[in-house]
Amino acid sequence: MVLGLVRASRRTLVRRYPFFTPLIESPSVIFSYAEDSGSLKPSPSFHRSRSSWTAATDHRLWQQRHFELVDSCPRSLLERQQDGGDDRQHETPVTDASWVEKYVPRFLEPYALLARLDKPIGTWLLAWPCAWSITFAARPGNLPDLKMLALFGCGAVLLRGAGCTVNDLLDRDIDNKVERTKSRPIASGLLTPFQGLSFLGFQLLLGLGILLQLNDFSRVLGASSLLLVFSYPLMKRFTFWPQAYLGLTFNWGALLGWAAIRGSLDPAVVIPLYSAGVFWTLVYDTIYAHQDKEDDLKVGVKSTALRFGHLTKNWISGFGVSCVSSLALSGYNAELEWPYYTCLTLAAGQLGWQIWSVDLSSRADCNRKFVSNKWFGAFVFSGILLGRLAS
Repeated sequence: MVLGLVRASRRTLVRRYPFFTPLIESPSVIFSYAEDSGSLKPSPSFHRSRSSWTAATDHRLWQQRHFELVDSCPRSLLERQQDGGDDRQHETPVTDASWVEKYVPRFLEPYALLARLDKPIGTWLLAWPCAWSITFAARPGNLPDLKMLALFGCGAVLLRGAGCTVNDLLDRDIDNKVERTKSRPIASGLLTPFQGLSFLGFQLLLGLGILLQLNDFSRVLGASSLLLVFSYPLMKRFTFWPQAYLGLTFNWGALLGWAAIRGSLDPAVVIPLYSAGVFWTLVYDTIYAHQDKEDDLKVGVKSTALRFGHLTKNWISGFGVSCVSSLALSGYNAELEWPYYTCLTLAAGQLGWQIWSVDLSSRADCNRKFVSNKWFGAFVFSGILLGRLAS
């Protein structure tokens, strides 16, 4: 009886004060895999939950229609596998909850998902070129500036989150038609565009606080990157080369890191380094784009995955060679010692392994190879660090 009263009280509270919904309603579904039917099903001991998220804006209530968590489970979370002599395809679900779902308060969870805090690989890919450049700029025999590494690390989290927010705001009408992206907070209706815009302003304000810690030249250089950040999401509508534009955007730190330490740019070092980052992005983001190629064709979105088609591996092999060659030139001009080239060889092997082994027809394998690029960045950083200390 007491339990019934508690449940009734919760329903009354939600009905009268809908803004409490995110704090009270916490839908949970425990999934199991049925071998016979090859489908995801809720475990027998748990009911199929429905979520009712309510948002209040200008005293007007908008309530997202109920949806089945099981039925809306993104297919990007499913990996198709062929079973020996059986022509039937089986699907292996990936149902582990992220740290955001486990530890972030429920009312903040949509914002954390909007900033992709549950997927740190994007932050790594943005932070590595910054760390490379800062370490290149260190004096021979010295460690890089640890304060700058920390500042740029925080900046990478904020700028990546801001970029994802801009992307989701501009692409909300596309994302809800793509299997992998339709569950994003704005596309799914979990957050309104106004809430997303407010969150973007908050992130940019924090980013400004970090930018003001740098020298005047770096402030101007850093602020100029916002033009790329805000325009990148539109590129996929007009060109088959949005990955190249992403490379220009994501690797701006290769210029900014050096400027933050030296107060100017050395073209002999930073231009090859920046170019290497762009070529690297063309490799990993083309692989990433192969996850969505079928949906992209349906909605009219362009990408290098569609442009290259069955010649993708030839193209990204060329980009990989250009990336490693540019890194070698940058290290030579910076007068780094032999440890740099040893680590660069390991990095080249890691990149070559990605290109050679990736199964471009498998969303799961494309995602695995994409995520593995954090190790390429780590190998290059280790080489620059050791090469600088030995010089």
